Amino acid sequence: MRALTVAGCRTVYLDGSFVTGKPHPDDFDGCWELAGVDPLRLDPVLLRFENRREAQKRKFQGEMFIAEYPGAPGVAFLEFFQIEKFSGRPKGIIRVRLPEIKGPVP
Repeated sequence: MRALTVAGCRTVYLDGSFVTGKPHPDDFDGCWELAGVDPLRLDPVLLRFENRREAQKRKFQGEMFIAEYPGAPGVAFLEFFQIEKFSGRPKGIIRVRLPEIKGPVP
């Protein structure tokens, strides 16, 4: 989330085993809102999706997608993550508001 905060992202949504009752989550999945993000300050790894997002998994131990982009035909990732894979029923995810950085980027 630090990499997204530095780029100006204000909201991230988390999904995956990280938001379940699993005692030892393996990873996380999530998406981030594009509004306010400075592409010049965005870590380019967050835009790499080849090889099943291997670069993201290696660097961040999880996978992040742009919330407004399609995660399935006709469904943005933000909506996609709120649908139970096997039943199609609605499910919850975690919304994290990121702080705004004022002044020089650390």
